[in-house]
Amino acid sequence: MKNNEEVQKHIRCRRGDISPFVIVPGDPGRVERIVEQMDSAKLIAQNREYLVYTGKTKGIPVSVCSTGIGGPAASIAFEELIRVGAEVFICVGSAGGRQKETPIGTPVVITASYRGEGTSMVYLPAEFPAVADLDVTTALVTALKEKKEEYRVGIGYTRDAYYVQDQKLNELLTVAGVEVAEQEASILFIIGSLRKVKTGAIVATDSNIWFAEQPSLEEKQKLFKKGEQKAIAAALRAVQILAEEP
Repeated sequence: MKNNEEVQKHIRCRRGDISPFVIVPGDPGRVERIVEQMDSAKLIAQNREYLVYTGKTKGIPVSVCSTGIGGPAASIAFEELIRVGAEVFICVGSAGGRQKETPIGTPVVITASYRGEGTSMVYLPAEFPAVADLDVTTALVTALKEKKEEYRVGIGYTRDAYYVQDQKLNELLTVAGVEVAEQEASILFIIGSLRKVKTGAIVATDSNIWFAEQPSLEEKQKLFKKGEQKAIAAALRAVQILAEEP
């Protein structure tokens, strides 16, 4: 397609700028922290919420592109990245814990998502499941096991309105085993299914709505940063594992 050779409107990248492996955090600040764990990286573009680097991890080419918060902005990044050659996506994010025993700072691999947002509904009907790719999910779990990290694996809840809570739904999803709530994974999984690319997601918990005593924001941030570093390391190791597969 002609547009594959053109600079994409929002991410400002063209074919050749992006590795087949792309790590997609929401936070542009997290891009910088991911780059710190890579062997090398070059700034490719910066526009709006989209900050893009391409470099290497253990000799494997990998790109990093922030997506901003929520479905509409994230879907733009995913679509444009696919147009310029992205084939494997790993979301590295933050999320609220939804199981009462999950400490803040816990890495969680999301296997599938409850679609509580609107963007993915434009792509496929609500009955269609938002599911991560098995190979990517397995690589993330393997990476955590290699480091002997404490982690959790399970279903996430992707939602839109950050400051609106549906208490009955929260309770139901917790009983059903939902591990975390975040704002991009289901969109990534749905676009992955539709566009035939591999997707996976790992988050670190930055809060937990079920704690009777809530830590201060400073305490939460301190715990989250440790979990974030673990999630980043697992994502980069997963890229290495996937690149080694035949």
